Amino acid sequence: MENCVFCKIVNKELPASILFENDEFFAFSPRDLVSKGHTLLIPKKHQGDVFDMEHSSFERLAGVAQNLSKELIELHRATGINLLNASGKDAQQSVFHFHLHIIPRYVNDGLDLWLRNKL
Repeated sequence: MENCVFCKIVNKELPASILFENDEFFAFSPRDLVSKGHTLLIPKKHQGDVFDMEHSSFERLAGVAQNLSKELIELHRATGINLLNASGKDAQQSVFHFHLHIIPRYVNDGLDLWLRNKL
């Protein structure tokens, strides 16, 4: 997509700290890190959200996410990992190109990313 910031990163029109790239996927450090090693994993082909992704592509992305998670745990000596995705405006999706946040976690890191029941 012409105005998609992630498409511009994939096409190297905007700078990014690239952590992984293959024919189908691209991983890079987001501008605003929430933890050391925070990574965004995206498909190179523009897909708006999880509902736009082909099942087989989503399966391959899950494999890449698992491998990156293991590498980030080892590299940064993290003690856990969060995989987060927001699909849709009401889910607080901020960039409408599918992206998966891979967030390494650490002892007493102060992050509280868990869902709270507001019913």
